[in-house]
Amino acid sequence: MLVEKTSLPEVVILTPKVFGDERGFFMESFNQQAFEDATGCKRNFVQDNHSRSRQGVLRGIHYQLEQPQGKLVRVVHGSVWDVAVDLRRDSAQFGQWVGVELSAENNRQLWVPEGFGHAFVVMSETADFLYKTTDFYHPESERCIRFDDPELGIEWPELPVPFALSEKDQAGSAFASADVYS
Repeated sequence: MLVEKTSLPEVVILTPKVFGDERGFFMESFNQQAFEDATGCKRNFVQDNHSRSRQGVLRGIHYQLEQPQGKLVRVVHGSVWDVAVDLRRDSAQFGQWVGVELSAENNRQLWVPEGFGHAFVVMSETADFLYKTTDFYHPESERCIRFDDPELGIEWPELPVPFALSEKDQAGSAFASADVYS
């Protein structure tokens, strides 16, 4: 597995080896020991999620204050621009973000640890997005920060269609007034 560090030290890009020939391909999409070696984290994943979205759908910036979720995310069809934001008030990188393209072609995965917000926008016609989480969904503690908050300054890709957001995401908090991790 290829391991790439990002500008946020805890957020890591993982790219599995793909073995292909004229018949197709094989790859090990998850291996607990390889994950622990790459991230330095021992985590138990308790939930797998799968979403399908059309081009321009933007989901996030989401996080849970109670039962925070670490997420190992990947795309198995299409492509997305995926973003992690450091929401740990005591962190030297508080409010900083990193973005990476995840696609079925590049097989990259992004480890977004607990304490970080997460968002993505679909760049292809459609995308199937899979993610493993370290804790269960807890809607009562879920929070959302606006994807376009000027204080964060996230650089989103330009798309041929306007962004499509849920009501929850449209009503996201400003970063300056958001509940964050202490």
